[in-house]
Amino acid sequence: MFSKDESKQLRQEFWTSFGKSYPRKWILYDTKIKGLVLKFHFDVKKAMVAMTVEGDLAQRIAIWENLLSLQSILKEEYLPEAVLEDSYLLKNHKEISIIFVEKEGVSIHDKNTWRETMIFLNEKMTSLEAFFVTYREIIES
Repeated sequence: MFSKDESKQLRQEFWTSFGKSYPRKWILYDTKIKGLVLKFHFDVKKAMVAMTVEGDLAQRIAIWENLLSLQSILKEEYLPEAVLEDSYLLKNHKEISIIFVEKEGVSIHDKNTWRETMIFLNEKMTSLEAFFVTYREIIES
């Protein structure tokens, strides 16, 4: 078991190492589409790359419908294992829509899983960004 400070230090060490291993500018929050962001996540049980749609319901529905229209392209050409959930409840009880891929059996507390997690995060986010950049106009229309 790790203390809160030890866990925080491990998280900082992982993300610093990831940034040094894959030094590039990720899109993440800079999508230019209100309510749509790309995210990395890594905790004690899994790693995840996601595209989330938040904001007011009407806007979220409009973006989500556009994403659904691209689902077959996303799965056939970019992320075959992508999961799409129109109603995903966060721990804070906020409802969002999400597209994600995850890797289970890894832990930010286990440095032995860091390398495979970094490779996973880089590969999957690169694919998700490529999809987003290619279809941005359709997603936001």
